[in-house]
Amino acid sequence: MGNQFDYQKLDPLIHSKIRLGIISFLFRIEEAEFNELKSQLKATDGNLSVHLSKLEENGYIGMRKYFKGKIPCTSYSITEKGRKAFTAYIKELEHLITQVED
Repeated sequence: MGNQFDYQKLDPLIHSKIRLGIISFLFRIEEAEFNELKSQLKATDGNLSVHLSKLEENGYIGMRKYFKGKIPCTSYSITEKGRKAFTAYIKELEHLITQVED
């Protein structure tokens, strides 16, 4: 094995179980409401909020607040920066896998 196995190149912002789930889910769809993400990821309100905030602060996702009738809603979508980061993460993961297979 001539290449050095360097897992530390994986984006630490994405490489968290719940944040990886958020980014993966949003990568496939245009937008998801907070409760949909909560249900899909089987997360608590507090835990999901913390991870969404971290992704938003770093520009990987965007947030939109609006009303459905009189009910306030919050939805999230992946940004271009988030798409690029996720794509790079997947490529790096594939690279690590091929190093293991060699």
